[in-house]
Amino acid sequence: MTVKPIVLQDLPPDLKRERLPKHVAVIMDGNGRWAKHRGLPRIMGHKRGVDVLKDLLRCCRDWGVAALTAYAFSTENWGRPLEEVDFLMTLFERVLRKELREMIEEDVRIQFVGNLSALPRSLQTEIARAVAETQHNRGIQLTVATNYGGRQEILDACRAIAHQVQQGLLQPDDIDEALFERHLYTAGIGDPDLLIRTSGEMRISNFLLWQMAYAEIYITETLWPDFDRAEFHRALCSYQQRERRFGKV
Repeated sequence: MTVKPIVLQDLPPDLKRERLPKHVAVIMDGNGRWAKHRGLPRIMGHKRGVDVLKDLLRCCRDWGVAALTAYAFSTENWGRPLEEVDFLMTLFERVLRKELREMIEEDVRIQFVGNLSALPRSLQTEIARAVAETQHNRGIQLTVATNYGGRQEILDACRAIAHQVQQGLLQPDDIDEALFERHLYTAGIGDPDLLIRTSGEMRISNFLLWQMAYAEIYITETLWPDFDRAEFHRALCSYQQRERRFGKV
């Protein structure tokens, strides 16, 4: 198999490549509202949203953004109508099966974070296959947060560390930020530099609570199915105009 070379292209001239975020996270909000505004079933918004994510992933790769993390399904989303949840599980599985070969060819490395054991067994199988078959790719890192909750992630990390202390493998004074981060779902992925949320909502919805400590946040009124490269360009322009001080002067 021949892997397509990484070609940085089409970067708008008003963006500085050296000031691009290395890692962008997105809360893909507004699929249901997009469909409702058009008199369509909510599931049509989710189908359209998949195409938007694919284009954003390619845009990140083209423009030189090394990592993209997408909030696909939260621990709270189980409370949605059963028909919608079942459709989303089926959609995730179908997309993975259909798109895997193309992800391999485009040098995408895919990872999933969250409580994956609660997902349908067939979806778990497709996730494991996608992760295994793209693990050596280096073009761009795509992380998909599925059945993910930031509070649950922190609790799980605390429990794992407490268990090691109980076994005598750790002392309380051994616990620092670096050790704690190694017990998060996102261990080894790195923190986002920029969080983009669509649909105008002013909250982070239990997403990457630890990792977002110093991320820049960009909110757009655009619904996720209408998010495009022009909107991403605006988000990056906003990011590049900011001075990141990380709590310092």
